[in-house]
Amino acid sequence: MALNPFFLQGSSNEQYLVQDLINEQLKIYGIDVQYLPRKFIRTDNILNEVQTSKFDASFVIEAYLDNYEGYSPGSDMMTKFGLRLKNEINLIISKERFEEYITPFLSGIQEGIDRNKIDEYELEVITRPKEGDLIYFPLGERLFEVKRVEHEKPFYQLGKNYVYELQCELYEYENEDIDTSIEEIDRNLGEEGYITSLILGGSVTTATATASISDGVVSQIILSNDGAFYSAIPTVTIDDPPSGNPDHKATAVAITTSIAGVRSIDSIRIIYGGSGYSIENPPLVTITGGNGVGSAATAVIANGAVNEFKVTNPGSNYFTEPVVTVVGVASTSTVAKASFNPITGEISGIQIVNSGYGYTEAPTVQISSGSTVSIGGTYLYNETVIGSLSGTIAQVKYYNSRTDLNQSNPPGDLRVSINSGQFSPGEVIVGSASSAAYILKSYDNDNYGEEYDANEEIETEADSIIDFTEINPFGEF
Repeated sequence: MALNPFFLQGSSNEQYLVQDLINEQLKIYGIDVQYLPRKFIRTDNILNEVQTSKFDASFVIEAYLDNYEGYSPGSDMMTKFGLRLKNEINLIISKERFEEYITPFLSGIQEGIDRNKIDEYELEVITRPKEGDLIYFPLGERLFEVKRVEHEKPFYQLGKNYVYELQCELYEYENEDIDTSIEEIDRNLGEEGYITSLILGGSVTTATATASISDGVVSQIILSNDGAFYSAIPTVTIDDPPSGNPDHKATAVAITTSIAGVRSIDSIRIIYGGSGYSIENPPLVTITGGNGVGSAATAVIANGAVNEFKVTNPGSNYFTEPVVTVVGVASTSTVAKASFNPITGEISGIQIVNSGYGYTEAPTVQISSGSTVSIGGTYLYNETVIGSLSGTIAQVKYYNSRTDLNQSNPPGDLRVSINSGQFSPGEVIVGSASSAAYILKSYDNDNYGEEYDANEEIETEADSIIDFTEINPFGEF
């Protein structure tokens, strides 16, 4: 039997009418969502896997939420790694709206690619929603990934399809670049992935110090036996000078080190060289405490030697040991080491390794600056930063924009991800696009995005059970 002759059964006008009614219904009952197309920057041609992708564009489109019972039942699963959320939503969008509003923009992106750099941009012209694209769901303030696109439902009414049904699952971050310039979307991933939190310091102030000289100074303490098995820093005691004046008594401190798990004394540095000691009869040096044994040292006395350094300005933002240079006319130059407080970034004192001798007047002291790089600026989201000493490269996820550079209130946190290595305290973190630069005080590698992350704890506990660095627990061959 033939079709009803009074209906055209799929004419263009009838199809336009159905599409207009669907579009109007979506505008009445739908919600505005952000559609984020995935750009494939690089793929593996052998395994056809995505190596690098980014989301830097977003389009507002109305969608009908086809979930009347909330997220799909049973989507929250308890696994051995903790609670895993597999929330799902189904969204219905207009085929006409997508093809007229979004497709031309995506085609324009394709046409604007530099053909000389085609290997860097493996984009495809998108004429319909694709699996792997993202949807920002404003009601739940979450990102969902399109897992399946149903384009034949309803099935060819009047000979045409009018909608796309997007079956979406809660997005699991895998180090993709997301920079849409919409803070509401970008901040969703500000703490996702493996995040390194960098504590930054502000402006640099160079420390200053003065030196004093005297005769009969303990200029050097030579370690004749470094001892062993120290569990704490031992005490170094130097006998009184012949005058018996306690104000002229030299003081020193031991520096310990650990080799093959055995802690011993590395060197002895002089805090105050004293005065009035006899070159012919140097004082006795005694090392006690620390639960160690076997250490011994002797003192060397010199005239016209540096016996003390006084820090006149502790400086700021020293997070690595600065270089101390003593400038003056002497028979033997002075060697000194500065100690610093890694919490405050200030120089806490200067210790004498070898005081030199033959000075006729007090030498001048020069302390290197914490940094020679201009400090300031604001890091940009998703820009690349590099450590000036370590060469480590990372990507900015978050930066607080405080501008107070006082030492008591440093610029604060810079959170980065996708690190190429490990940062070094004291180096300058420089932004590639913003040119912002601040000194790194300290950092930690806590994973802000995964509250059940315990990789480091598991590795530590495993090392106490099986240690492959010493011997193969399964036998030697």
